[in-house]
Amino acid sequence: MTTFALVHGAWHGAWCWELLTPLLQREGHDVVAMDSPCDDASASFETYADVVCDALAGCDHDVVLVGHSLGANTIPLVAARRPVRHLVYLCGVVPAIGRSVFDQIVGTDMMRPGWDAGLSEPDAESRTTWVDPDRARALLFADCDETAVEAGFSRLRPQASYPSTLPFSLSGFPAINCTSVICSDDQMVNPDWSKRIARDRLGADVIELPGSHSPFLSRPSALAAALHGLAEAEPMTAG
Repeated sequence: MTTFALVHGAWHGAWCWELLTPLLQREGHDVVAMDSPCDDASASFETYADVVCDALAGCDHDVVLVGHSLGANTIPLVAARRPVRHLVYLCGVVPAIGRSVFDQIVGTDMMRPGWDAGLSEPDAESRTTWVDPDRARALLFADCDETAVEAGFSRLRPQASYPSTLPFSLSGFPAINCTSVICSDDQMVNPDWSKRIARDRLGADVIELPGSHSPFLSRPSALAAALHGLAEAEPMTAG
């Protein structure tokens, strides 16, 4: 039995996996989801990894780690600490060795132009929140139905900028098989960048899905099928 550890991205919480979770469980998998401390202005991605590792305490090494968006910076840190079978970068803001997330935002084509429209100015703790529901719909929830948009927007949390200012702390990516799941009409993370990075930086297999940045809400069945396929296709080895 595979355990899928689902790591959410910026501004989100464990709630975002609520449509995907029962579909994976129906296939016989365990699911672990947790709230990252994204609203803690002192928390680094190493702190986020602490939370994931704590949530996985007692799980064996048949773990598939799924990191959505900014969660892509957490999952390799977890894989460097404990046994993990596979990493899945879902619409991932994939880290670069020796660089911060903000370095990549400024210096590459990682993000779509206007990705941060609809965000507040940073508060006293350098945290941003989504204040424009129409922009959140267009950027985060473009292909979601209205019920999912309203429920999702109401549960978005503040996101501290601190972890994104720090250089990625590993000297290399863990030697673990990985897959990049890319959504072809992602309005946040540039799909062309994602394909290039999957090949050149990660050496990852690529699964391309239609739609935008939140496939766990807009097409959970398709995402569950892709993840189940990964669990079935790659035999578990002891280690």
